[in-house]
Amino acid sequence: MSQLFRLFYKWRNFFLFIFLEVISFALIRNNSVFWDVTMFNSSNYIAGNTMQATSNLTNYMSLTDVNKQLSDENVALRKMLTDLQQGSSISGLNYKADSVFSKRFSYKVAKVVNNTVNLTNNYITIDKGTLDGLKPGMGVICPQGVVGQVLSCNEHFSTVYSILHSRFTVSSEVLNRKLRKENLTALGIAKWEGPSPRIIQLNTIDRTKPIFIGDSVVTSEQNAIFPGKILIGKIRRFNTSNQDAFYKIDVKLSTEFRNLTYVYVIDNKLIKEQKALEIEAAAIE
Repeated sequence: MSQLFRLFYKWRNFFLFIFLEVISFALIRNNSVFWDVTMFNSSNYIAGNTMQATSNLTNYMSLTDVNKQLSDENVALRKMLTDLQQGSSISGLNYKADSVFSKRFSYKVAKVVNNTVNLTNNYITIDKGTLDGLKPGMGVICPQGVVGQVLSCNEHFSTVYSILHSRFTVSSEVLNRKLRKENLTALGIAKWEGPSPRIIQLNTIDRTKPIFIGDSVVTSEQNAIFPGKILIGKIRRFNTSNQDAFYKIDVKLSTEFRNLTYVYVIDNKLIKEQKALEIEAAAIE
């Protein structure tokens, strides 16, 4: 106990200083409006920043669920848009598709679990398989545009060969005002010839068709796996040589394959019926 007293005695001036400081702050706090406001604002600032940081962390942790919800909502909206497009009348013609035909496409959301972009033949793995109703031959798109086609499936996963594949082709159409005004259709075949994962080639577009840099390239109506008007990209450049019957066109892809997260798998519910009829017609010839 005597040692404790000696310690207090030795540091008596320091303890007296602390005591007087506490008394001073208490008097200032009780008698100064400015100090009141300053303390209030400071505490509010600290509390506000703390709550903001907590909110940001909570929002970040829930991004996966939010992205999934947005993907599900996009699928529903995509289905509605496709039904409207497929069922609408063709400009200039007295034609309207029946309800079964216009509603033949359905969509499922899948998450990308593996993806390549720098090979000659690039593949994507998604987390849906036969148990989810997927099967080889289905088309795959993302919110930005065309992705590829399902190659193989097991119960829980599927492999997709992307548009960045040497054997993948898609029937395509160029859209612009002049073509619409002249009631012309510019159909071609899009095929990746490498090496850039951002550029694809578009062939067999007749040189008599008016096209321009920046024109949209979309899937044509002559597709069994994709609905029409799904964006592929925009024309980046094309040749104007008079020696060829067709343009040689480079298209900048709308899909950024390096950043794929969620994709939509397309099921054409009438494809078996269509293929069977085409095989039967080919056999008759």
